[in-house]
Amino acid sequence: MAIDTTTAPSAQAAPPAPRPQNPRLSSRDKLVLFVLCAAQFMVALDFSVLNVALPVLGADLGMSQSALQWAVTAFALPSGGFLLLFGRAGDLFGRRKLFLAGLALFGLASLLATFAWDPASFLAGRALQGVGAAAIVPTGMSLLTTTFPEGPQRDRALGISGTLLSLGFTVGMVLGGVLTDTLGWRSTMGLLTLFALIVLPLAPGLLPESRTPDRPRLDIPGAVTVTGGLLSLIYALSTAAERGFGGADVVVTLVAGVLLLAAFGYVESRAAAPLVSLPMLRRRTVAWGNLGGLVTFSMMSTVVFVLTLYLQEILHLSALRAGLVFGVQGVVSVVAGSYAPKVIGRFGARRTLVVSLCGQGLFGLALLGIGESGWSVWLATAAVSLASMFHLGAIVSYGVTVTSGVPDEEQGLATGLVTSTQQVGITIGIPLLGVLSTTGPDLLAGTRTVLLIDAAVVLATAAAVAAGLGGRKRG
Repeated sequence: MAIDTTTAPSAQAAPPAPRPQNPRLSSRDKLVLFVLCAAQFMVALDFSVLNVALPVLGADLGMSQSALQWAVTAFALPSGGFLLLFGRAGDLFGRRKLFLAGLALFGLASLLATFAWDPASFLAGRALQGVGAAAIVPTGMSLLTTTFPEGPQRDRALGISGTLLSLGFTVGMVLGGVLTDTLGWRSTMGLLTLFALIVLPLAPGLLPESRTPDRPRLDIPGAVTVTGGLLSLIYALSTAAERGFGGADVVVTLVAGVLLLAAFGYVESRAAAPLVSLPMLRRRTVAWGNLGGLVTFSMMSTVVFVLTLYLQEILHLSALRAGLVFGVQGVVSVVAGSYAPKVIGRFGARRTLVVSLCGQGLFGLALLGIGESGWSVWLATAAVSLASMFHLGAIVSYGVTVTSGVPDEEQGLATGLVTSTQQVGITIGIPLLGVLSTTGPDLLAGTRTVLLIDAAVVLATAAAVAAGLGGRKRG
């Protein structure tokens, strides 16, 4: 960037070079990171820990097969729908305050779900868990990016956070089967209560309060339209996963979601203090980084879903043995997450994001070789684990790409977009593609079709992100 020498003395023509940042974290920094990452891990765990327990849960509480989807949807609706609203509210009223409130609500809601006595009380607990998660995730990410300065420390913190986020989803599938078989389905919800009880007492003394300095008014029209739009869209896609897209409620809520999100864009372009800064969305790093994040989350969650069905329904593995396949994937993810910040430091976040998407897509294509023979389990284990290695690289690098260069007072907006991308991606992937594997007469053919489309979408996105982030860098 050129220096305006007409207003600056020649002796000050160049600003002093910043001191190199020490990537090592202090003991207090490590405790702060533990609290924030434990909360994120807890929320990720909640997305998957209940899946294998649904048949047992339904029989215990008297829920019909068609009603079981609400055990997942009741959590996904508020957790995805309120993210942007709570991310901005944390900016305005205090991120730590909202983070602690979300933790407390999540713990109480998990306790309600643990001791639920009928379907209504259980679904109420799940919905309140979703509201608590919607407060925890964006404020926790904002606290992380404002606590750790941009550079090696933030890259390392985001690497650990991204690893635990992906690991939580995978570990949830393994733990869900083990806990349900040994202690019953209620233990899956009790585990989440225990997590909240561990994290909540530590957080107040470690986390600094953080908010924007000017305290503008909350954008109520924007909050109503974006929350309503996301709720409608997630409901439509979640319901379509079970009943298809032909139902009247699916069509109505899908159209309503699209219209409300379009109205949100119109409202934000005229709001004095918008919930989402449109100039921020026009940043190439924010727009293309979030596209990469949306695709890597939605497509990887789809792969995990269809492989879970494939391993149990076609290869006839037990729930525990199928979970062990994803346990290998989880170990590889941990290793990949620990090295991702170093790779980003050497090659840059943008290049790492593109290469990671390519790797995820190519190893997704390798999964097309699965069949009905016993050796296919080894191919599935190797391919999904290597795809997850690149998936972790994409998670960390897109988070770094989106939040780099954003001032602290706007980190809530940026991380709200990051976390919305994560949650919406996890939520929409399975309804959009996963349903294709179960609606046809041949599950193996349907699985291969989904895997082919999945890999093609990831590779096409890699090309688009490479083009969108290429060229001259802009400040």
